[in-house]
Amino acid sequence: MDVAELAPGLWRWTATHPARKPGDAWGAGVACFYAETSESTVLVDPLVPVGAEREPFLRHLDEDVARRHGIPVAIVLTGEWHRRSTDELAERYGATVHLDGELPAGLERIGNAGPDPIVWLSELRALAVGDALISVGGELRLLGAAEDPEPIRAALDRPVEHVLVAHGEHVPGGIDALAAALARPPHG
Repeated sequence: MDVAELAPGLWRWTATHPARKPGDAWGAGVACFYAETSESTVLVDPLVPVGAEREPFLRHLDEDVARRHGIPVAIVLTGEWHRRSTDELAERYGATVHLDGELPAGLERIGNAGPDPIVWLSELRALAVGDALISVGGELRLLGAAEDPEPIRAALDRPVEHVLVAHGEHVPGGIDALAAALARPPHG
């Protein structure tokens, strides 16, 4: 498991995908995100690590949720297949789960790229794209958005600083990395 602070109130962690097979294009680790907005503590596509990392991870997450003094926890999924640890964490924190329909205040669905909802976290200037984009060799590449990149293109009018992809390394550069992804051929 790797944990990195992307910005104040925005963290990325990785955990091994439970259905990972050797040779999968995205590697063993999948990225999940913790975001603090004024209205919610948001977990995007959460996956709790297994083995020796499980309990320390949950202890730190418990502390972060408690530190926010009752601000509700919301779990945002960028695809039903990212449900993984959602039910466990929803029960643990009394969280609401959002896939389709209304999102917590400060979050906006700007469309779907294929089956992937594209979610804008305005306070953090972050765009959660799930599998619509993937990071390959330090570059963002269209994946789920390859057939219909319009929702990704629509994000270019926002001050994107962070693109939250589920697979691959974090790519810095925000809006510039996003624009470059639209100019490249899709992954695969």
